[in-house]
Amino acid sequence: MHPPVDLAEDLERFNARLATYLKPEEITRVGSAYVFADAAHRGQMRLSGAPYISHPLAVAETLAGWHLDAHALMAALLHDVMEDTSITKDQIAERFGKVAAELVDGVSKLDRIEHQSFEEAQAENFRKMLLAMARDVRVILIKLADRLHNMRTLDVMRPEKRRRIARETLDIYAPIANRLGLNALYRELQEMAFRHAHPLRYRVLSKAVKGARGNRREVVSKILEAIRKTLPEAGIDAEVMGREKHLYGIYRKMRDKHLSFSQVLDIYGFRIIVKDRPTCYLALGALHALYQPVPGKFKDYIAIPKANGYQSLHTTLIGPFGTPVEIQIRDPHMHHVAESGVASHWLYKDESALDQLQQKTHKWLQSLVELQSTTGDSSEFLEHVKVDLFPSEVYVFSPKGKIFALPRGSTPVDMAYAVHTDIGDRCVACRVNFETMPLRTELRNGDRVEIITAPNAAPNPAWLGYVKSARARSKIRHFLNTQQHEESAALGERLLSHALRDLGLALAKLPAQAWDRFKRASGARSQRAVLADIGLGKRLPAIVARRLAEGAEDAVAGIATENRPHQAILIHGAEGVAVKLGNCCRPIPGDPIVGLIRKGQGLVVHTHDCTAITKLRSERGNWVDVEWESGITGMFEASIRVVAKNVRGVLARLASGIAEADSNIVNISMDEDHGEATTLFFTLQVTDRSHLARILRTLRRVPEVVRITRYVDPKQH
Repeated sequence: MHPPVDLAEDLERFNARLATYLKPEEITRVGSAYVFADAAHRGQMRLSGAPYISHPLAVAETLAGWHLDAHALMAALLHDVMEDTSITKDQIAERFGKVAAELVDGVSKLDRIEHQSFEEAQAENFRKMLLAMARDVRVILIKLADRLHNMRTLDVMRPEKRRRIARETLDIYAPIANRLGLNALYRELQEMAFRHAHPLRYRVLSKAVKGARGNRREVVSKILEAIRKTLPEAGIDAEVMGREKHLYGIYRKMRDKHLSFSQVLDIYGFRIIVKDRPTCYLALGALHALYQPVPGKFKDYIAIPKANGYQSLHTTLIGPFGTPVEIQIRDPHMHHVAESGVASHWLYKDESALDQLQQKTHKWLQSLVELQSTTGDSSEFLEHVKVDLFPSEVYVFSPKGKIFALPRGSTPVDMAYAVHTDIGDRCVACRVNFETMPLRTELRNGDRVEIITAPNAAPNPAWLGYVKSARARSKIRHFLNTQQHEESAALGERLLSHALRDLGLALAKLPAQAWDRFKRASGARSQRAVLADIGLGKRLPAIVARRLAEGAEDAVAGIATENRPHQAILIHGAEGVAVKLGNCCRPIPGDPIVGLIRKGQGLVVHTHDCTAITKLRSERGNWVDVEWESGITGMFEASIRVVAKNVRGVLARLASGIAEADSNIVNISMDEDHGEATTLFFTLQVTDRSHLARILRTLRRVPEVVRITRYVDPKQH
């Protein structure tokens, strides 16, 4: 149970804190916001039985501890009035100013909006909150203080609701606190969320840690004594303290690294605070002389800060009894930033060294706005943001020496998009440490990465399978969606022209009234959207043509018509995502072909005798007459099956024959050995049907070939 709330005592403590840094007139304005919120929430109680006003007061008190300004404190006191009472944003703006009203609106949940599910509603709320935060970081500071107090009073909730809120805190709010450098808040949110999400594990670990403290005391004292003796001998004045391991940190390390409890607890942590940056390195040298450092376990976050502005030297030493000792070394300024992060901006306004932290935070917040502009729905947006909220990073260099911080596991494609969207979109190859490497190569700390571009290159959908950064994933998806829309609209225009021609009409000569009438009746946004829907198979061209013809007749009598003979859609084989060649039959120029409009796929081209299309004969309205365009010069894939005698060197002779016929091998596979003969399957690049016939004739001259045919893979049907 929670102790009873003493509002008078809480209010007195809050006012005393305000008096340490706000002007008297600002304190008066904050006081009026408290009176207003108290009146608005009068009669409302929290589940704990406390008056509701105790919650906004607790939120404001947390912000006062970060020395936030009067606008943020007023917004904290008023943050629930729009949700829980009839008071509007305009009323708040009129009484307390536009800034406070915008902050309250940014923190408030979305309401009166229909969502398909709770998850969708939550995703939309996060989207709104994060975008408001991009405009003013105080929004998220208020929201984090709000979540902190809710977590501190979560015991009164039902168990399933406690678990849901705890999971949400671990997934979103704690990582945001970490991303903003609010380390103390981050740790407290994690600990409380762990306690509610996994109560049994929390109790077991808590009991085990308490039991182990006595055994550890001797080792900790020995290490502390050695450090406190060594540093003054080297002329270094330092504050040395042991770091208590957090339960969630222990749990996560046990789970992720498959370690036992004793293995995790046998690592001792210490923090050393010295007067300035140069002394950090002097202290490091003294400690490395005291205990043997562990190779590969030194990290210099002073020279290269983390994305959230965190700076310290990290090193791991082998202490007494062979126990690992983890040490962090920092100066007072770094310590302030490590504990308060972006809130240090209000605590230490005069320190110019915070500029870098502010710039990094601003850059990340602006990236949220950019993600919003290229992301479709709220769930996808939240998925992208989550990627950026777990900043296990790798640091790589451009050829000019610029450092880029990327999520761990990133590839050169992530690096290309981190440089610029155009570089990412035109990326074709890369050099890592002066060696040409595949684009899917996982980058490591310190890699020098050079991106090679080509003017006509475009993102590959396969990149989505291995990129790690939210920016790269979002930009690739945006490009592919835009490309599909454009190509689908172009295909839809060809299909609709074809259907209108059958009715004796010309697309270019349709009156605007016919299109207006069709858009009103169908609910279409624009003419371009209708054409894209036709290209994607969402609308049938024949039906759209008939409706447009009806609208044209009503609009204008005797419009110009075309009496040209019936013509087929011409296929040139490189249309892109809107026109696809069937994987089942792999049509090539010279093959008789038919076209089928499939919903969401666009126009799919098959050979006329493809066995896959016999199942689709009922879809009569979706069939389209298609023909190969004359003079096609591209390369197409065709598959052949070769039954050959199982003798040494036969594969080499077949490959030589294929090369002799001016073809490349894309893929080779074979059936299991069946005695004297082996069946081989080749996927080849050919220009047309005649080229394929020439290849087959060449291979038939190989003495070991028993039988050879063009092959259709039944698995692709």
